[in-house]
Amino acid sequence: MEVKDITNRDQDFAKWYTDVCKKADLVDYSSVKGSMIIRPLGYAIWEEMVHVLDQKFKETGHENVQMPMFIPESLLNVEKEHVEGFAPEVAWVTMGGKEKLEERMCVRPTSEVLFCEHFKKIIRSYRDLPKLYNQWCTIVRWEKTTRPFLRSREILWQEGHTMHATAEEAKAETLRMFNIYREFQEEYLAMPVITGKKTEKEKFAGAEETYTIEAMMYDGYALQNGTSHYFGQHFAKAFDIEFVDANNKIDTPYQTSWGCTTRMIGGLIMTHSDNNGLVLPPKIAPWKVIIIPIGEVAERLATLEENLKSHHITYKIDNSNKTPGFKFAEAEVKGYPIRIELGERDLRNDEVTLVRRDTLEKTKVKFNEILPKVEELMETMQKDMYDRAKIRRDSMIYEAHTYDELKDIAKNKSGFIKINWCGDMACEDKIKEDTTLKSRCLIEDEVPDEVCVVCGKKAQTKLYIGRQY
Repeated sequence: MEVKDITNRDQDFAKWYTDVCKKADLVDYSSVKGSMIIRPLGYAIWEEMVHVLDQKFKETGHENVQMPMFIPESLLNVEKEHVEGFAPEVAWVTMGGKEKLEERMCVRPTSEVLFCEHFKKIIRSYRDLPKLYNQWCTIVRWEKTTRPFLRSREILWQEGHTMHATAEEAKAETLRMFNIYREFQEEYLAMPVITGKKTEKEKFAGAEETYTIEAMMYDGYALQNGTSHYFGQHFAKAFDIEFVDANNKIDTPYQTSWGCTTRMIGGLIMTHSDNNGLVLPPKIAPWKVIIIPIGEVAERLATLEENLKSHHITYKIDNSNKTPGFKFAEAEVKGYPIRIELGERDLRNDEVTLVRRDTLEKTKVKFNEILPKVEELMETMQKDMYDRAKIRRDSMIYEAHTYDELKDIAKNKSGFIKINWCGDMACEDKIKEDTTLKSRCLIEDEVPDEVCVVCGKKAQTKLYIGRQY
């Protein structure tokens, strides 16, 4: 495990990203083209994300369910706009054993139609509402170009599906879950995010409104890191879902859907990691501490383990027969937030060396000061990582006041561009055609102060645009 094996991120960011994924032993490739093996460290990070989010979902009244993996073609086709949005990426099953199926089935790309079919059976009265369900599962989308965590054919994800008696309740739910994603990514992943509504062109197929979490990676590209959708009665009407309201009248419920995936791990890597390997924010790291014993330190090691356990600080010990230098480099590659160098020589002076992963800054402390110092360093590290990422992101947000200026920024700089926009899809298409930049989200808390940068007509809103993963 040598740092020199990791490509410099400023020279070839794509190769650097792949190197970090492989050298940190997060993933491996298999004979299943377009899919990845998530190795123990990669999966442990995902488990941390699942644990935190699942708790937040349950605190807001959601229950976990499990839907089938397969969707009959006739069911998928009930809502045409929805199926058209996924058609190019659908994987189909046509055989069952040696027999051809009477009706082909797709491997779920998402589960709206399955939930709707179920909701139709279980919703009868306003007393049955709201229905607040969530599913942790795997989906399949037949992507042409894949990259670990960011885009693969088989995806681990979470999808929430809810039904409500009124539009107001459903809209509030859409924003509530949207804000849970935002808070989670900022507080736990130390990722500053830009949030807002998607344009009509970019919203989810079948949704009335889509809200998006947009994170900017180190190279200035956008990563859509979670979405929340308000469906209104669109799917409910297509599936004839009705209920008797409090006035004994027949009504149609209002629906939401929201989700995030393992691409958040890719976002972590591309936001925080460096040329030495993975850097993990302490709050989401599966193991907060890596202990490297040097020499005969068994008694002190046992005491340290007991102390860490008593404070619920997760840790690993590198007891391999590798050299200390090799162990240090490996610990850096794998991103453990705090390294404790438990050396026989230092312990003669009752000292140990602590190293924080983000800055590689070393601190010597007395043995009985380890725990408070570790906790202090983790808190500081979490905040510093967020602040550094935000400073970099803000330095890569530009404003374009004319179309020539927009094209010049798109050609020569990487990041997000803020523009005034008329709201016409033709202008949105022209930007993409001329620059390859796509709309990220509307800026609804800022009043447009100029004309549309593309056509010169009166601007209706402001908009972030950028390149994406």
